[in-house]
Amino acid sequence: MQVTMTVNDVEVTREIEGRLLLVHFLRDVLGLTGTHWGCDTSNCGTCVVWLDGEPVKSCTVLAAMAGGHQVRTVEGLATGAELDPIQQGFIQCHGLQCGFCTPGMMMTARALLNTNPDPSEAEIREAISGQICRCTGYATIVRSVRWAAVAAAAARVAETTESREAGEIADAGQPAGSVA
Repeated sequence: MQVTMTVNDVEVTREIEGRLLLVHFLRDVLGLTGTHWGCDTSNCGTCVVWLDGEPVKSCTVLAAMAGGHQVRTVEGLATGAELDPIQQGFIQCHGLQCGFCTPGMMMTARALLNTNPDPSEAEIREAISGQICRCTGYATIVRSVRWAAVAAAAARVAETTESREAGEIADAGQPAGSVA
C-alpha cells in the first residue's frame, strides 16, 4: 500500500506493507535513526515521536495510520544548525548517559514545554513517567528540562526587549506627531 505523510516538514510517499510500524518506517525506510526501537511493548518510551503535535510511542502506531498526518522526530527538533533548548539542556546538564532513551525523552519533554513552559519538578517527572532510563536516575533529565524551560524564558524576554528597543529606535526617527 502507498502512504503519504509529512515528516519533519517534508512530505514523503512510500510503498509499504500494511503492518509496518511507524518506528520501522522512520528508521528503516526513511533512515531517521534518531528514533530508537526499544522494548517492542510500548513500555520504554524510546520510540516517542509526535503525531500531529502529540507524543506517541511509534512502536504502537502503524505507518499506514500516520498517512495524511504530521510526524516530527528528534531530527526535526533543531532549527537549521540551532539546537532546540531541550537539546541544549540535555547537553548542559548531562541529561544522558548511554543516550538510548534520549530521543524519546527529548520529544516528550519538548511536548511538555510546548504546553507548560514553566513546569515544576513534579510536573516534569509526571510527563516523563512513561519513559524508562536505565542509566541516569532521572535527576539529570529533570535538570535538563528545567534548564530548557529557563533558557527558553530568557530567550523570550531577550526577544521582547530587542523588539521593543527596535520599535523605540524607529519611533525616535519620526517627527513629533507623525505616525510610523
